[in-house]
Amino acid sequence: MDIESVRDYCLSLPLATEDFPFDETTLAFRVCGKIFAMIDLERTEWFVLKCDPDRAIELREQHAEISPAWHMNKKHWNQLNLYGLLPDGLVRSLIRHSYVMVVRKLPKAVREANPQVNINE
Repeated sequence: MDIESVRDYCLSLPLATEDFPFDETTLAFRVCGKIFAMIDLERTEWFVLKCDPDRAIELREQHAEISPAWHMNKKHWNQLNLYGLLPDGLVRSLIRHSYVMVVRKLPKAVREANPQVNINE
């Protein structure tokens, strides 16, 4: 999956936005102000997503392209090598999983004020 497809899919999710919170090259995707994905525009092979800790371990064991995210909490964040052999469908499902993980942690008042974010995996 190329970076434009990744960007398009991230921004297709309800209330998803993008910004550069850290520097001019690290693009973050957010829902209700919380980051669910990041990619460095100078090193586009690495795409960072939040993941359930148990699922993160399974994915790392099954796919050489998935590893603990550098500079992130390795229990909760994976990095995907987009230049590897990961199927596009898997990448999209992991983006959605990350989005849902973040939405579930939003305060109840925020979720109730933005019912469109309450999607299932």
